[in-house]
Amino acid sequence: MDKVIEKKHKWLNKKTIWITVGSVLILLVAYNIFFGDKSSKLNVEKEKITIESIIESEFKDYIPQIGTVEPISTIFLDAIEGGRVEEILIDEGTMVKKGDVIIRLSNTGLILEISNNEAMVSTSINEFENTKIQLELQTINRKQTLIETERQLKMQKRQYDYNMQMLADEHISKEVFDQSFELYSATKQQFNLFKEALKSDSIYRKVRIKAMEAQIEGMQQNLKITQGRMDNLNVKAPVNGELASLVPEIGQVIGYGFRIGAINILDNYKLRVEIDEHYIARVRKGLPGSFDFAGSSYTLEIDKVYPEVNNGRFAVDMIFTSEKPSQIRIGQTFRVKIELGESKQAVLIPRGGFYQSTGGQWVYVVNEDGNLAVKRSISIGRQNPRYYEVLEGLQPGEQVVVSSYDNFNDVDQLILK
Repeated sequence: MDKVIEKKHKWLNKKTIWITVGSVLILLVAYNIFFGDKSSKLNVEKEKITIESIIESEFKDYIPQIGTVEPISTIFLDAIEGGRVEEILIDEGTMVKKGDVIIRLSNTGLILEISNNEAMVSTSINEFENTKIQLELQTINRKQTLIETERQLKMQKRQYDYNMQMLADEHISKEVFDQSFELYSATKQQFNLFKEALKSDSIYRKVRIKAMEAQIEGMQQNLKITQGRMDNLNVKAPVNGELASLVPEIGQVIGYGFRIGAINILDNYKLRVEIDEHYIARVRKGLPGSFDFAGSSYTLEIDKVYPEVNNGRFAVDMIFTSEKPSQIRIGQTFRVKIELGESKQAVLIPRGGFYQSTGGQWVYVVNEDGNLAVKRSISIGRQNPRYYEVLEGLQPGEQVVVSSYDNFNDVDQLILK
């Protein structure tokens, strides 16, 4: 007869085992949710990224820019007088001296105007001479009248004195004496009037002649200016230099102010440099710069800053503070280092594509084992072509990923393989 065998552990059954296993799994999931590493990760091959070390060294604050050689100054030629181009005596690219005739113009209207002005001046001079003669004759007539009146006055004075004696001796009547007195008094008044008139005529004559002389002088000066316009039909070089451009063609009619061409003054040169607008607040007159050419170094400084920004760039003019290259030519370009500030010790990170991805706000820092790169916030200051200046967040000796982060999708950690 079979005997029933009793189990030693009644609680150990399939149901209990499954419950236990399920509970452990739930506990593991809960632990991972609340206490596990939730950071995002990405596997990256080391060969496909660039890792550089953070260093502490002298930071040279400069920017490299392309400078184009230009003449130290350019003088523009504008037409002072309009006319038809009759002859071109000097071609573009030719060296000229001050006073050299470059173009000859013709202007028949100007010739006619000068002839009319000359005729007007001649007529005015003749009228002035006639007026002077008339004034002289008028003065002579008044003097003659004054002389005659003075003679009559003296004669009548003698008659008056004689009649006074005769009246005292009762040889003439009182009426005769009064008549001689009246005639003498009237002649005396006329004499005084003629003297005043002659004096006034003299003043008027001087004023009139002076005014007419001033008028004639002004007309003659205007005539000289008008005649001088004929000389302006010969377009001359105002300075020594190179005739850089010449616009008109023979037979072309040009007007006043027409831009004829330009002359480059070649006794010195400057470099026109275009700079990114990012630096516009830091660039000022007097900043030094340098470039290397044919085994020698040359120094410059900013002489003028053009504040207008075009297509994200602004321009400066730089002049030489050292001897200029002997083979320098207009249009030649040099790579110029413009110093924006003094050099100083700083923590430096090599330049790389990471900056375009993060704006310099964070980087991936590689751990000591070299198998993990963790995202870290940093602060970057100035920059030059080789380095960024690190203000905070990194220490010398640490290694960071400096290549582009575009494919990392801003994950928190890079697992390096």
